[in-house]
Amino acid sequence: MQYVNSVNLNTRVKLRVQGLTNSQIQSGAYALILAEEAGQRRIPIIVGTAEAQSIAIALEHITPPRPLTHDLFSAFFKSFSIRLQEVFIYKFEEGVFYSELLFNDGIHQVKLDSRTSDAIAIALRVQCNIYTTEAIMQECSVMLEDTSLFDDREDEDESAYALEPEEMKDENQFRKWLTLLDDEELKSKLEEAIANENYEYAKIYKDELHRRENKGE
Repeated sequence: MQYVNSVNLNTRVKLRVQGLTNSQIQSGAYALILAEEAGQRRIPIIVGTAEAQSIAIALEHITPPRPLTHDLFSAFFKSFSIRLQEVFIYKFEEGVFYSELLFNDGIHQVKLDSRTSDAIAIALRVQCNIYTTEAIMQECSVMLEDTSLFDDREDEDESAYALEPEEMKDENQFRKWLTLLDDEELKSKLEEAIANENYEYAKIYKDELHRRENKGE
């Protein structure tokens, strides 16, 4: 995934919520998949169970018998004629995505910081736009490509890699396993994860490649 240097890293990129999957790395967590609206890149964001449930309810247009916290917020906005204009994921630092909510009451505009999972849960309820920056897309996204582009791999060396990553239940074991892969094997794993739309693993493989590149500089 190479991008030309002329791309403005501050360019805003519009996103849509593609869905939720069970996190295969963190037990009891979920991966929220955000898709580039005008492209094929995907960003996986790890969210907790409560946040995932709230997001899933909004995606499925389910009305709970009692309003959830995010329902209460959206009802409050409507009652006082406050519009959530957009959600902006403006920073990624040490594995955490930072977001802000832009509100407009017709006179004033106010920005408030928010956890990204909460921001997305509210955005789905009020149907506002979600954006991030090109810099974050380049750092955190994985590219969905035509699976026909990837050739079937020959039998792999099984001496050190008997377990597949999804069979590893311990995160430390998985991280240690990553260090055993050389760069070409990591790239192959990245392509395989993308082909299978397993964006959580794809991002981990991509991060490991970036870590090695930065270490070598």
